[in-house]
This record gives sequence, structure tokens and C-alpha cells, in this order.
Amino acid sequence: MENRWIVHELPNEQEVGMLSKELNINEQLATILLQRGIRTFDEAKDFFRPTLDHLHDPFLMKDMEVAVNRLCDAVHSGEKILIYGDYDVDGTTSVAMAYGFLNLFTDDIAYYIPDRYIEGYGISEKGVRWAAEEGFGLMIALDCGIRAVNNIKLANELGLDVIVCDHHLPGDTLPEAVAVLDPKRADDSYPFKELSGCGVGFKLMQGFCIQNTVPLEKLYDFLDFVAVSIASDIVPIVDENRVLTYYGVKKLNQAPSAGLQSLIEISGLKSPIGISDIVFYIGPRINAAGRLSHAKESVRLLISDDEKELTNFADHLNLKNSERRDFDQTTTAEAIEMIEADEHLMTARSTVLYKNDWHKGVVGIVASRCIEKYYRPTIILTESNGKISGSARSVDGFDLYEAIKSCGDLLEQFGGHTHAAGLSLMPEKLEDFKQRFEEVVSKNISEDSLVPKIGIDLEVDFDFINFKTLKIISQMAPFGPQNLQPIFMSRKVKVKGTPKVIKDAHLKLMLSQEGHSKTFESVGFGMAEKLELIEKSKTIQIAYHIDLNEYMGNKTIQLIIKDIKED
Repeated sequence: MENRWIVHELPNEQEVGMLSKELNINEQLATILLQRGIRTFDEAKDFFRPTLDHLHDPFLMKDMEVAVNRLCDAVHSGEKILIYGDYDVDGTTSVAMAYGFLNLFTDDIAYYIPDRYIEGYGISEKGVRWAAEEGFGLMIALDCGIRAVNNIKLANELGLDVIVCDHHLPGDTLPEAVAVLDPKRADDSYPFKELSGCGVGFKLMQGFCIQNTVPLEKLYDFLDFVAVSIASDIVPIVDENRVLTYYGVKKLNQAPSAGLQSLIEISGLKSPIGISDIVFYIGPRINAAGRLSHAKESVRLLISDDEKELTNFADHLNLKNSERRDFDQTTTAEAIEMIEADEHLMTARSTVLYKNDWHKGVVGIVASRCIEKYYRPTIILTESNGKISGSARSVDGFDLYEAIKSCGDLLEQFGGHTHAAGLSLMPEKLEDFKQRFEEVVSKNISEDSLVPKIGIDLEVDFDFINFKTLKIISQMAPFGPQNLQPIFMSRKVKVKGTPKVIKDAHLKLMLSQEGHSKTFESVGFGMAEKLELIEKSKTIQIAYHIDLNEYMGNKTIQLIIKDIKED
């Protein structure tokens, strides 16, 4: 499918000139900063050199004072505290962060992760009953709980207090917990709405520190977990998340927790470790246990400091991740085959696929893979405990959560965000759901939303590309949603020599530009299909970002190609 290139709106020339002069940078770099809302020297300073002082006061969050007071009472009285978390990366890092931090102040603490296949997502009845039977007085629910109205009511009846730390969209009714911390609450005026689940848990611990005059440095020791959660949950890396990620990634590189260090080593990662390393190497290994066995295995690794244990746990997660990749590839191939064989699915505005033997742990990944190929809202479903359940993924510009909510009367359970959601339904409702979902998508999705896009920050000539430019761009990291790595475009680009196809999938090229002397080695991942276009074109247009390639101590600038078009 062809991408549409969208060149971002250029800022006012006068503003560009002023910022360029104030920061002593070229006008192209000033343009990129202005596109990110950075207009003054002080704003640039805050952006390039964020400080932990920029974190918001946790007590600005609705219910925070109540939550902190209840947590303090539990810690100071020796009450048993249960840390309850979801089974994905955000949930398991939340549990590791909260458990590790609170364990500095109390030994009366344990953690609980629901079984993905037996209990499902969120606060389960089984988990609540277990906590009550074991004598826990307080449960802190992380990355879940905002829609657990019935099971929190059960907890109340059993004498178990619950503090919810969630970042998902609330339903029509909030649970009657002791405190509900969620910046997405309609009645919450907290200044930043896009925290991860681990980020909300971090704010509770920050409030605990402030209330008890505990040095915040004790909490900052756990920022690497917060950074992993932010990167893996794909939340915007702006505002408070930028600060948390900036320092979390720093800790990941300089002094990571023992558990994360073991994952870094088994992944073969070398410093400097960035957001993409978390997303593609660390996160999937943490996720693998929850997808294929039980997420408590990931938590055990993340909180351990025993060298032998860590080696065994890391090896186990690495093996599970390899198994996950196999399931992912097989299921994706089957899903594509189903779409290609069905004329209706080929022309539909949405994709809803069901197969009873697909592995529940990979359906979200497969939905994303299908979107890469067909680019439309996609739901992949499988059988689970007599019900049908699965994951949904969306395209830019379409609110998936609202679309699924429109089908809520056909569902047993659902929850999520604008771009990703989970759901379950009874088998007899499947065909009605497929039809309704397609109707809702067809009615509400725009033609524009069905076309994949590449956002171009700026059109530049190759003379713009040098080590000084690369250094400044690299200081704009950590990159992620709402602060993406800048993508440039250049025209009149020529291929020097013979293009190489690597592993039948990737392109390796030497590129120059008409009228300019510079030549750059360039890589296009998954772009082997562009070879024919390159061979028949005298010159091409490329969309790319600039990267540093280091080999045997030799540093060169490399272009990472995102797309190629005929000139």
C-alpha cells in the first residue's frame, strides 16, 4: 500500500529567524523545534535538558490525598499490602516499581498478576477472593481497575480496601474504591492526561515520599521501570512523560535494575540504549511470559537481585519470546490468507477475524501486522474459556474505543484506548458483532484515515546532513509519540552502484543527490519491494531519518529510509 507523504506546516519565517539566532542553530533545526512548540530559549532549555523538578505535584491528581493517607496508614500499621497489576509490560513494570519501592518501608507486601487465560484482564474475582482469604487489608491496582466496578464492590464486601492506579478511559460509572487515581477521569484537572499505568503508580509513590519526607532519590532508583512502561505502552513522550523517560533511559544506560540488566545482556544490546531498543528487545521479552505462560515470571525477574535466578529467568523469557515470534508469524500468515480468500474482507472498511485455535497471547500483535498490510481498524479474536476474546488495533484518526463502545450491547467486556482495545463476547454474538462493527466503522471513518501516512518534518538537501546536525537531533531524544524522530525528504536522489537486497527483505543503497557532493550509505528495512522502482528511475525521492552508524570504532552518518517514490 502506497504511503501519503504529509509535509508538516512550516512556521512563520520571522519566528524561525529569531529562534535560529537565539539558539545559534541553522534555520532548518529551528523549524523542527518550532514544529514541536518550542519557541524560546527557555523552552528549548527545558526540552533539551529536562529536570525532575518539572514533574507535576502529585497532589494535583484527584483522590491523591486520600490514596496517600490510606497507603501511609497501611505501611505504618504493618497492614498487609497487595500490589495487583496487569499482565503486560506496563502492568508488570508497575508492580516491580511499586513492590520494590514499598518493600523499602514494609515487609508486609506481596504481588499478584492475574492469569491471562483463566482470569482475563483486570481485577478478577479470583484475585479479590484470594487477597481477602490471605488477610490483605489494602490492594493497590496498577494499570487496571478503572472499569472493575463489580469486583471492587466485592472487595469492599470482603473488607479489602482498593486504591486504583489506572490510565485507561473510565466507563460511565467509577468503581467505589478508597481512591481512584486516573488522570483521564472527567472530573480530574491533573495537568497531564497521558501517563502510563506505571506512571500513575509512580505519582502515588511520589506523593508517599512527599508526605513522609522520604528523599525522592529513593523513588528515582525505579525510573528505569517507568521508562520501559512508557516506551512499551506507546504513550506520548511529552510533558511529564518526557521527563520520566529521559531520566529512566539514563538509568537504564548507567545503572539499570538487576532484572533489566539481565534482559539487556540476553538481548545483546549495547549502550546507548534508546526507546526503540525497549520497544523491540526489552519489552517483548517482558511481555512474552504473560502472552505464553504467566506474567508473574516477568515480575520475579524484575524484582530479583540473585545472579543465578536472574540468568535462569532471563533465559526462560528469551525462550518464551522466541516461541511468541513463531506463533506470531504463523498466525499472521493464516490471518492474511483468510483476508485474501474473502472478497468481502478485501473490500471492507474493517477487519474482524476469528479462529478458535489462535494463541490469545499474540492476537494484538497479529492485529498490528494486518494493519501494516491493509491499513484499517482490525480485531483478531480467538476462543478462551467458552467465550470469544481478542485484541483490536486502529489507524490514525479513528477512535477505536468509541466504535467498540457502540457495539457494547453485544459484548461481555471491553476496555482500552483510542488506538488499542481488548474485548470479549459470547460465540452466538460474533456474526452480529462483525456486521455492527463494520457498519460503525463505515459510517464514521474518513477516506483519509484509510491511507497510511508518513509525516515529513522538512524537505532538505544533502548538504544539511552533517555530524553537528545529527548531534543536535539526537539530543531531541527520547523519541516517541508526539515527539517522533524527525523525518526528512530529499528529491533528485541518485543510487550509486548496485542496490543490495539483504535477507530477501531489506535494501542497502549508496545515495547521492544531484548538485551535491555528499554520498551516504542508506538502509531501507522491509523495502526490498522498492527495488524495481529504483532500477527504472533516473532519480528518486526519499523520506528518511538520519542515524549514526558505528562499526569497529568508525562512525559514519547513515540514512534510514522510510519510503521511496519516483521523482
